[in-house]
This record gives sequence, structure tokens and C-alpha cells, in this order.
Amino acid sequence: MSELSGYKNKPLKILSDAGIKIGDFIKIVTKTTEYSGNILPRYEYSNEEFIVIKMSNGYNIGIDSNSITSVKKIEGGEEPKFIPPSKPDVKETLPKISILGTGGTIASRIDYKTGAVNPAFSAEELYSIIPELSAYANINTELISNIASEQMNPENWKNMAEKIIEKISDGNQGIVIGHGTDTMAYTSAALSFALVNCPIPVIITGAQRSTDRPSSDASLNMISSVIVASENRLNGIYLAMHSSIEDNEVSIHGGTRVRKNHTSRRDAFQSIGVEPIAIVNQGNVTINNEFNDNRDKFTPKINFDENVSLLKFHPGFNPKIIDTIIDSGAKGIILEGTGLGHVNSKCNNAIKKAINKGMFVGMTSQCLNGRIKMTVYSAGRDLLKLGVVPLEDMLPESALVKLMWAYGNYKDEEIQDIMTTNIAGEFTERTILGR
Repeated sequence: MSELSGYKNKPLKILSDAGIKIGDFIKIVTKTTEYSGNILPRYEYSNEEFIVIKMSNGYNIGIDSNSITSVKKIEGGEEPKFIPPSKPDVKETLPKISILGTGGTIASRIDYKTGAVNPAFSAEELYSIIPELSAYANINTELISNIASEQMNPENWKNMAEKIIEKISDGNQGIVIGHGTDTMAYTSAALSFALVNCPIPVIITGAQRSTDRPSSDASLNMISSVIVASENRLNGIYLAMHSSIEDNEVSIHGGTRVRKNHTSRRDAFQSIGVEPIAIVNQGNVTINNEFNDNRDKFTPKINFDENVSLLKFHPGFNPKIIDTIIDSGAKGIILEGTGLGHVNSKCNNAIKKAINKGMFVGMTSQCLNGRIKMTVYSAGRDLLKLGVVPLEDMLPESALVKLMWAYGNYKDEEIQDIMTTNIAGEFTERTILGR
């Protein structure tokens, strides 16, 4: 990092002329007031005209260089840098828990040069950020990827599944996966299918707000996930996030029945059509009575074929989109229809063409709750006659991931049976009234 990392143009000249370098304690006088603090590196994508200092009260402020009348170095200082702390004393008798990092803001620190949220992912760093973890587990950590959530793909899912199998073989009692929230529900569904009857708890968690913010949800989500993983009362794949906007409770959602329903709230994730599998409140885990403890026949199937599509029907939908997917050589389509499972009849010829080519075409609903019932109206009955397969109350996202998984591990003639069989809790036996 240079002596004035990130600064350019007028701010760079002002600081250079005053003999200032990053970390120095300086006094800035503007046309209206004055400020004192340590000069910080400039965030690469912030306004180029601002100089950033950390004041004695701990707040960082940006000062417009065009309003500055004078800058004076008060005393020299050291460039801010991260020094990993030492690992706290942890009882060897505590459960061995592996925490895998894939990216996201669940355990991170700010890089002032780029403004990026970078992983703080050694055991020592995690213990320093969230010291409460040392009371529950002996954690070991591994960063298996460092990508934004929207960059996640089926190859990443396979790599995660392989790493989980390895960690199980190494004797870990539970596994926690830190993940970006935008596609976290897709990953939880993917691992639920790939690792059916996983013998230990695998908890996927994330943070809506980064750890540098006072309102961050990262610590409670991680602590609750580690508690559930260390108790080993559950097994299988779960997703853990705040139950409400308050900072007191975390819901443990089933891996195939959860969805992100808000862009930024801490309680963005909700179980759809079912209750959360468990609740963690003040360190106490309450498990839903509907949990099915099945640890038999753990036979991982971890391949995915991404050559399938999810199409959301809407008024004015152009059937040529389906033709384009057919021409691309795709193997299957999940339709996200309206209501009980409908699309405009103008789509029927294209759908028939897809099915005649051997493609699987499944129907889900864009309604959040309830289940497909394609026999009620003629539009649905016509689609059934064409060979469209109703997928009950499976979430469209779970249906897409399941179809990728099915084509990755089974023969074409087996796909329909697999898609209509409840593999990992993706169907509910009944729809709860009001859901």
C-alpha cells in the first residue's frame, strides 16, 4: 500500500504538500469548521474529492477537499493494518466443528483500498470477531471459495458437497457454511439433494449486514449455527438466519423449504408452507416435533447438470422463449405458472414440442404458498394432457435445483419418478390452512 493509498487529484496534492501519510494524526480546517483524526486509506470507489479520517470518537468521516482551507500534520502515526489475534484457550472436550467459507459477509473485515468485505477466516480471526464461539466448540476453518453469492454455480455446490464428505470423514461433529445470502437458498436445496440423510448437521448461514455495522446480524447467526452444529441433535442440511428484526432469535429452516423474501431485513429468510425446523433463543435450541431424524443410508450423489431452465410465466409471455431453450439443447424446463399451475394456451405448442423431444417439463406455482392442482381448470388439464408434470408445493427454486441434480445423477427415463418423489423434504404432505 502506498503512503497515500487510493488518493488522487486534489486530495493527493493537499496531503502530499503537507507531508502527510496514511496513519498520521492531522488537523483539517474547512470554511465552516475543523476536524482532527488519523488519515485513512481512501475507498477505491468512493468520491475522489474526499479525504477520510478516523476521529477520536471512533467515527470515520469524509471531508470534501474543495471546502478545505488548511491541513496540518500534528504527529506521525502508523498505517492501519490487521493483526490476527492469538487463539483463545478452548477446551479440548468441546465438539469439533468445521466452518467452511464460501464468501459473503458472515465473517469478514473491510479492505479500505477497495471497500470490499474480505474474509476473516482463520480460527483465530473468527474467535476474535465472535469470542463466544470458544464456549461451544473447537472450530477448524477452511476457505473453499471467495465469491459473491450471485457467482455461485452447480460446480461450487459439488465442491462443497465433496468438502463436507471429507470433513465428516475427519470426525467433525457438525459443519457450518458461511455463504452470501442472495443465492443461499439455492445452495441449501442443492446440498439437501446431494447429501440426503447426511449423518451430521450442516448449517448454512450468512449475514444481511456486514460486521462493521452496529446492526450486523453476523454474530448471532454464526453463534446459533455453531450451537446447533455442536449439539448434534439434528442431522441433514439447514439454513440459519434471524427470526425477526430483533437481535434475539435465529430460525433453523429446512434446506428445501426456505426462501429469501426481503432484500435487506435481518429476517429476510422464511420457511414456506412449513414451520422452521428449530429455533435458537439465547443459546437454547427448541426442535420442531415434525423433525424426522433419519441417519441411515447416507449415499451422496453430488453431480449436477445445469442444462435446465426455470421460466416464470407472465401476461404477454413469448412462447418463442421456450423454442429458444429447446434449440439450445436443454434437457428440462421448470415452469413457474400462475395460481394452481397455468400458462397461456399460446405456450402449449412450444411445450408440446419440448416434451416430444424428451425434455422434462415440470409445473410449479409463483404463489408463495399452497400447492399445484392442475385438474381444476381446463388450462391445467390441457397441460396435463401434453405431459407437463405437476410438482405439488415444491418451491420453484428447489424444483430447478432438483432437476439439475436429477439429470446429474440419474438416467433420462428415471427423471420423472425422481422429480415426483419426496427426496429431501421438498414436498409437504399437506398444505397447512392459511399457508
